[in-house]
Amino acid sequence: MRIAVIGLGFMGSTHLRALKSVERAELVAVCSIDESQLTGDLSKIEGNLGTKGEVLDFSKIQKYSNVQDVFKDPNVEAVDICLPTDLHSSVAIAALRAGKHVLVEKPMALSGAIADEMVREGEKSGKVLMAAQVLRFFPAYKALHEAVTRGGLGPVRSALFRRRCAAPAWSGWLADPSKSGGGVFDLLIHDADMCVHLFGMPEAVSATGYEDLQGGIDTVTATLHYSNIPSVVISGGWHHKKAYPFSMEYTVVMQGGTMDFSSARGDATLYDEAGEAKPVALSGRDGFEAELQYFVDCCRSGAKPEICPPQQSADSVKLALLMVEARKHNGERISCRN
Repeated sequence: MRIAVIGLGFMGSTHLRALKSVERAELVAVCSIDESQLTGDLSKIEGNLGTKGEVLDFSKIQKYSNVQDVFKDPNVEAVDICLPTDLHSSVAIAALRAGKHVLVEKPMALSGAIADEMVREGEKSGKVLMAAQVLRFFPAYKALHEAVTRGGLGPVRSALFRRRCAAPAWSGWLADPSKSGGGVFDLLIHDADMCVHLFGMPEAVSATGYEDLQGGIDTVTATLHYSNIPSVVISGGWHHKKAYPFSMEYTVVMQGGTMDFSSARGDATLYDEAGEAKPVALSGRDGFEAELQYFVDCCRSGAKPEICPPQQSADSVKLALLMVEARKHNGERISCRN
């Protein structure tokens, strides 16, 4: 599968690194409006995962500064869109209309209606459209999904998802909510999507929190109200600039045991009803590699991306929007069915 990566910032460089290990994938083009990035020098790229950019050899691939030129390139079969969030939808739709398979970074859009439009365009095009909701491919979260959906530990009684990091200082557009959606869309969209993946859409959302993007603070604690799960909470956000470390974790209580994961520890544990603590075997490759491999495999076979269907990614956008709206109402329930 011949792929072009569009956007060479933090996520673009992360995807380029992962693509090196993806079977049957060939990087044939890159696109950026930054001429220095097109030289392959991504060494100044920063992000919240502790990895630094690197210098890459782009001498044998096409280099574009205009996305329309990427779409016109007959050698490009698929595009990997890693642009600022407000550009995701328009570029993805244009790529689908140009006959390209599309992987688009999360969140797929800043509007539920536009996300639905993207889904329709994907279906109309006959090409693969997939949002890069990479958490679905992380081993610790795959293990949780298997435990919940397999049902051997019984019904879920409580679920807490937490994700925190410093306010991004490496890209100015992230601090502009009209371009990024703020901390909820940049960060907690992962956990919103995981809840959709595990439990579906809730009936209602309530939330509290605080937003001061200029001060580097954008936090929320949201309760997702389901008829069959007593408590589902998503908490976290941006905690001041630069120094605050990235972390993600979950604690999910099922009738037969509690699964707990923390990125700070790097492991997952099952605390069973007999009182024993058992390490959870985590299998699989790096999440970004697994995500890109799955996308390539779907493109090659023409299969729909059932692990990460675009309609669920659209629902995750709608849920994130509801979390932001509910925060304004300081704990009041907001229906998800309006």
